[in-house]
Amino acid sequence: MAKKEKNYVTENPKSMMLIKSAFGNKKSFKLIPITSDCPYVEMLFSPEQQMMVVISKYMKGAYHMVQKLDDNGDPIPVKGKPRQNGGKFKEERRLVDTCSEHYIVTEEEIREMIKMFAVNSDALDLDEFFLKESDIVGANADAPIIASV
Repeated sequence: MAKKEKNYVTENPKSMMLIKSAFGNKKSFKLIPITSDCPYVEMLFSPEQQMMVVISKYMKGAYHMVQKLDDNGDPIPVKGKPRQNGGKFKEERRLVDTCSEHYIVTEEEIREMIKMFAVNSDALDLDEFFLKESDIVGANADAPIIASV
């Protein structure tokens, strides 16, 4: 009996929408949930690192440095010289529940995630985010290339 090949795209419901976005000051894209059963809070593409940050709904405890607060909820200033990190307020290490993060670093896997979860996976031309400027035909030309009509 032949082994049935698993098709991840058809087995996962499309529960996100692909939209244009900005990451820092660069053009980017992200996926946002459109159904309540979506397992992710969002997926962000970092054009600088060429990777997708996937933020899951699953919570985990992680230690973070947070500002110490007085009885009024205001940050407590450091007396004397600032902290080694340049901070001017007292901090303490606290266990905080945070969303799990995952990082997808290959273009192929990023495209596969978009196909799996985006209802409009063909809405954007992803090549503009993955192609290096030097790979674009005419990018190094002295004069702009104008297509003839």
